[in-house]
Parts: sequence; structure tokens; C-alpha cells
Amino acid sequence: MKLPSACLILTACTVAWSATAYAQTTQPVVKFPTEIEFKAPLSPGPQTAVLYGDPAKPGVYVQRTKFPAGTKGMPHWHPDEWRTAVVLSGTLYFGVGEQWDESKLKAYPTGTFYSEPPKTPHYVWAKDGEVIIQTTGMGPTGTTPIPQKQ
Repeated sequence: MKLPSACLILTACTVAWSATAYAQTTQPVVKFPTEIEFKAPLSPGPQTAVLYGDPAKPGVYVQRTKFPAGTKGMPHWHPDEWRTAVVLSGTLYFGVGEQWDESKLKAYPTGTFYSEPPKTPHYVWAKDGEVIIQTTGMGPTGTTPIPQKQ
């Protein structure tokens, strides 16, 4: 096969593959409220519902987390390359640091947007009632607890 023909075939294959990949990523994703299923936690605590992507894999994901009233998320961090969140309902109390300190908690009411740089130690509290947040991040994600001093 001559070099120009090989280049033409390679270009055609690349364009076809790119068009296929592009078509797959431009399809709308719609989740109506009645279709969002929160996964029950193994123990009392937050429930999550994945809306887009896979938080366990590399790439963008969107998930909702529901904190029952009174739930405390003790100090922890996430490995995401970047991570943002919006408080959809309730008031989330959010503190930064490796040790739980109620004096450092700030109230994030419904509508608040915030971001977390990678591995930022923080803690949360659904002090006043149920809280739902929506997180968008670049996975893979996870939660690494920070041991508390007694």
C-alpha cells in the first residue's frame, strides 16, 4: 500500500472514530426527580444517588447526597482532581480542618455553591434537618476518614 493511501485510510478511521465518540458524549442525560434513587447506606448515615458518570472511575461524575437530620460527617477528605457542590435543600454546616470543631462550622443554606480542592480535610453536619447536596467532580472519588484525637 502506498503511503498516501495509508494516510487517507488512517484519517478516515480517525474521523469515523471521533464522530462516534462525539455522538456518544453529546446525547442528553435526563433524570426526573421520580427517577432518582438514593442508595441506602450500610449503616445510618448519608444516602447517595449517581446522576451521571461513575464516581469510582476516572472522569466527570454528578451525584446527590442526602444527609438525614442530625447526621455528622466526621473529618475526611476526597481524592478528586476537582470537586464542586451545591446545597439543594436544607442548611449544611461545613468546617475545614482535621479535627471536629463546632466553632469552625459555617452555615451553607440552600443555593450555596462551594468547591473543595483535592484532599482538603473537612467535616459536615445536617444540624437543623435533612440536607441534600449535588456534587460534581472528576473521579475517581472516595472518602478517606481522618482519625480523631481523643
